[in-house]
Amino acid sequence: MKTYKPTSKSQRQHTSIEYRKLLSGHKPEKSLMKGRRSFGGRNSFGRITVRHQGGGHKKTYRQVDFKFNKKNIPAKVTSIEYDPFRSGFIGLAVYADGEKRYCLVPQKVKVGDTFLVSENAPVTLANRLPLGNMPVGTFVYNIELKPGEGAVIARSAGNYCEVVAQDAGYTHIKMPSTEIRRVISTAWASVGEVSNEEHRLVNLGKAGRSRWLGRRPTVRGTAMNPVDHPHGGGEGKQGRGSRRQKTMWGKPSGKGQKTRRPKKYSNVFIVSRRKVGKRK
Repeated sequence: MKTYKPTSKSQRQHTSIEYRKLLSGHKPEKSLMKGRRSFGGRNSFGRITVRHQGGGHKKTYRQVDFKFNKKNIPAKVTSIEYDPFRSGFIGLAVYADGEKRYCLVPQKVKVGDTFLVSENAPVTLANRLPLGNMPVGTFVYNIELKPGEGAVIARSAGNYCEVVAQDAGYTHIKMPSTEIRRVISTAWASVGEVSNEEHRLVNLGKAGRSRWLGRRPTVRGTAMNPVDHPHGGGEGKQGRGSRRQKTMWGKPSGKGQKTRRPKKYSNVFIVSRRKVGKRK
């Protein structure tokens, strides 16, 4: 992590990642980039459907491969780059037949390393293979839930899941949330942990840095009026007045409360619920 001299109140708290040491310094591959419009949390009617979004620096979208449908052809990582749309680093993979694709790179991968997407690939860093072929204790990321669907689990910086069991055509994986979940063994995953594990240690230091990232201000419920929020109202600073913390719409939120829908489709795949609160 990089710290700064306290020349101002914000600089005193400000920390950032030393990208020069972690990235290769290559320019992005233009053939894999495209423009992407920012909607600022608004729907097709122009109404805000997601709060606290808007503004931010203009960004160009990198087309990252999460399907990995190019199998049995070795690929070489020729660059490690920053992606403004995700917390982990991406790498430019050049396959043996000349095709180029961006992919999410794991920790400890360097420029010049190779990986293979194959059912018979060895269980080594960055290789991709079905979950059923992985031994217990393997750390995996970029995990599919349905074979061929593409990676949907463990894609954020520093994240990974652990294979804890193989049972009757299903693989049990321990999620970053501590939940243990069954995934069909024919779904694919990559070996390793997502890069840029220091991302969680970054302190933005000032409000302006949040605005550059497209994050608008968040107002506390206790600072609102009763008509605007269940926590609002009262003379001076007040407690929330109810046992459970609520959202603006009266639903339970945060602080170790269960917010999962009781009839969610994936309940049958949950072996052990996540542990919440400080004990986690």
